[in-house]
Amino acid sequence: MGVRPGNNPKRRIAPPSCLNGEEKTRLKQSVRYVGSGHHKRDPATYGLLRSNPRPTKSLCDLERMIPLDEARELVESGIKCGLFSEPRVDGFPKFIWSVSDSGEVFEAKTDANGTGEYHGYPLEDEDAMCRYVKSVWMERCQNAGQ
Repeated sequence: MGVRPGNNPKRRIAPPSCLNGEEKTRLKQSVRYVGSGHHKRDPATYGLLRSNPRPTKSLCDLERMIPLDEARELVESGIKCGLFSEPRVDGFPKFIWSVSDSGEVFEAKTDANGTGEYHGYPLEDEDAMCRYVKSVWMERCQNAGQ
């Protein structure tokens, strides 16, 4: 597996040995996908109060609306496959990545408040991180039959 280009160590996938199965299970039980109105074309559909997305943010519902259950499953799948950054002192990784059944790559991010709440968005195909996540997903998840 190649090293991701770039200089942001917080956007690097942790090594497979970072968390064992039990630790991943605890992490899955602790995180919550809550979404963000900044990344929704129609935030009210998701029960979010923000009425308009930020123009500089990518929209996770631009191509299709992603139901809350699917978004939560994507976050859980990312944890199960070990597609997350090194956990911080609070125990939560800043980033969790996942790949949908149709090959879309998503990045979920939490803030520094330590609550374990995440919001997510798709990564553009042109983004080097998108290609990197797909390659690690192929190695860790798809090849393992997950």
